[in-house]
Amino acid sequence: QVQLLESGGGLVQAGGSLRLSCAASGSIGRAYTMGWYRQAPGKQRELVATITSYGGTNYADSVKGRFTISGDNAKSTVYLQMSSLKPEDTAVYYCYSNSFGYDYWGQGTQVTVSS
Repeated sequence: QVQLLESGGGLVQAGGSLRLSCAASGSIGRAYTMGWYRQAPGKQRELVATITSYGGTNYADSVKGRFTISGDNAKSTVYLQMSSLKPEDTAVYYCYSNSFGYDYWGQGTQVTVSS
C-alpha cells in the first residue's frame, strides 16, 4: 500500500509560479512512476506530467516549456515546478503513482490562477 501526500497548491496571478510536492510513503519499491494529473470543473482528469524512478519524463503538450517535473528517489518525492501559469491551469491537481502494477492517488490540491 502506498500513501501520497501533496502540498503546495494555492492562488496565484497569471504569469506567476507555484511548486507542488508529493511524498510517497509505504512500499513503493524501486521501479515506479509518479506524477501529476489535474481536473478542472466540468472536465475529465488529464495528465500533466510523469516521471519514472529512472528519470524518464512525460509532459502534456499544454504544459511543455512551462512546467518541470523532478524527483528525489531517496525521499520518494516528486515535485512539479509550474511557471508562466495561465487561468486555464486552474484545477485540482492530483498526485499519482504506479507501483507494482497498482495505481495510487493523492487527495488533490487546488491550484487557482487569476487573470
